Amino acid sequence: MLTNIPNRLTLFRMGLIPVFVLVFYLPFNWMNVLAASLYGLAALTDWLDGYLARRLGQTSPFGAFLDPVADKLMVTVALVLLVERDPSPWLAIPSCIIVGREIAISALREWMAAIGEHSKVRVMALGKLKTTAQMLAIVLMLYAAPPQHSLTYDIGFALLYLSALLTLWSMVLYLRAARSALLVPREQRDSVAPSLDTSEPSTKIQTPSVRE
Repeated sequence: MLTNIPNRLTLFRMGLIPVFVLVFYLPFNWMNVLAASLYGLAALTDWLDGYLARRLGQTSPFGAFLDPVADKLMVTVALVLLVERDPSPWLAIPSCIIVGREIAISALREWMAAIGEHSKVRVMALGKLKTTAQMLAIVLMLYAAPPQHSLTYDIGFALLYLSALLTLWSMVLYLRAARSALLVPREQRDSVAPSLDTSEPSTKIQTPSVRE
């Protein structure tokens, strides 16, 4: 499971994080180009590991867990570094929205999986569009030579706000999809599915078998 190609790519992406941070702080004029290239490489492996997992039939519960963790770590680290470089509220606001949404949806997915309703909060097409805008935004903003703003930075900045708006909208859709489970009283849910009681081993909890 750990040795299949998709999982190796995911682990490689996680290993890029400390390298990316180190490169970001290098005192050289070309550090922005290298940092943007490393993030672009991480984004490429994000697409490639999912594609290969489906193509080669190498999906696994471990991959389904690790892939989104690697994505969220890379995005969060990049946004923290960008806000440190340009500490303005206009950059901090969309960054907080994006990171906050990722935390909220991760918690929602974990809870829905625990009650056997994980299928209601699977990745949506809007989420993929949000991810694409987010990755392009971060690459462009990393590439722009600090501290001066440029057309490249401004395009990335606009894409980051687009990503934040898509982030909020996708969160609304996820919450709407999970609304029935969120609003059902625990007693009613337990009466329908007694095997989910914490005092007995559960046979209905489903572990996702696809990479997200």
